Amino acid sequence: MDYVNQRVAQEAAKIPSDVYTGLVTPLNIILAAITLYTTYLLYKPSPPATLPRESPAIVFKTFTPRTLLPYNGLNNMPVYLSVRGRVFDVTSGRNFYGPGGPYENFAGRDASRGLACHSFDEEMLTKDLDGPLDNLDGLGDEEMDSLQGWEERFNSKYLMVGKLVAQGDA
Repeated sequence: MDYVNQRVAQEAAKIPSDVYTGLVTPLNIILAAITLYTTYLLYKPSPPATLPRESPAIVFKTFTPRTLLPYNGLNNMPVYLSVRGRVFDVTSGRNFYGPGGPYENFAGRDASRGLACHSFDEEMLTKDLDGPLDNLDGLGDEEMDSLQGWEERFNSKYLMVGKLVAQGDA
């Protein structure tokens, strides 16, 4: 116990200049460094804003069923499909209309009859690419209303890039 008392007395007898006093203490130096670093982060110059790259301009084209066929999303091609003679660029919906998507059989084709009948069957697609376009004969009022809903959806969501005409009209 005597040792402890002696040690306390020695510490009490030290001259105040030997102990850290005033503003220059390790704690104050650490706080000043943190404050300076935070201030630097708040006011450091930010890199200039970069604008997103514009997609290449798409020229309105006239397609035939045969010239539309390559636009099915394969080989890094865009995905186009036609509804009632209007060709839409549905590349932004590639996961639906491109390869492996649920509507992939409509890519690069006239999808009017299939969309109107809510059918993904191959029979709904035009077989003769050099023949006349499907004039949608045999569709009832309900199918035509459904097709109009699809057409409105495509008009509001996707860019129209052309029109579809029969091989002889090109």
